[in-house]
Amino acid sequence: MVEQYKRKPNTVCSICQKRIYRRPVELKQTKGRAYCSSACFGRASRKEVPCIVCTKPILAGRHAKTCSRACSNKYRTGISYKLGRPLKDKVKNQRSLKLRLIKERGVTCERCGFAKLEILHVHHKDRDRSHNELTNLALICPNCHAEEHYLENSWLNGSVADIEGGVA
Repeated sequence: MVEQYKRKPNTVCSICQKRIYRRPVELKQTKGRAYCSSACFGRASRKEVPCIVCTKPILAGRHAKTCSRACSNKYRTGISYKLGRPLKDKVKNQRSLKLRLIKERGVTCERCGFAKLEILHVHHKDRDRSHNELTNLALICPNCHAEEHYLENSWLNGSVADIEGGVA
C-alpha cells in the first residue's frame, strides 16, 4: 500500500498558531498571513472598535458608539437636546395653533361636523402657511382638507358630466 503524500508544515496559522503548509508563492502574496480554516480567516477579518464608555469591543460594521443600552444611557447623561433647537420650532408652533383652535372652536370639523380630535387638520384659508392669525385658520377633517386643496385641480372635474351623459 502506498502512503498518502503529505507536505511538511512551513508556517503557522495567524490566529490559532496551528502548524500548516502553504505554497511559498501564496505566503509571498499574503505577506506571510496564512489561516488553517475559514473560521480562523473570519476571526482575522473581523474589525472591532472599543465602546466609548466601557471599552468592550464592538463590531465596526454596526457603526455604534456604545455596546449596550446601559452604556448608551451612561453616555447620554448630561446631554441637553434642547440647546440647538430653532427659536421658532415649526412643529411646536403648529401643535400650539391646533390646541388653541380646539379650545376655541371645539373638536369637530368646521365644514362637515366630523368629530374625531386626533385627525383634525389646521387649514390656512389664504394658503399661506406663515399667516397664522386665527381668522385665517380653520379646523377641518382630512377629507374636507383634501377637497379644499385637490378637488379644484382634479382631472375628473369636467369628466363627471361626460360620464352621466353617456360618453366614457
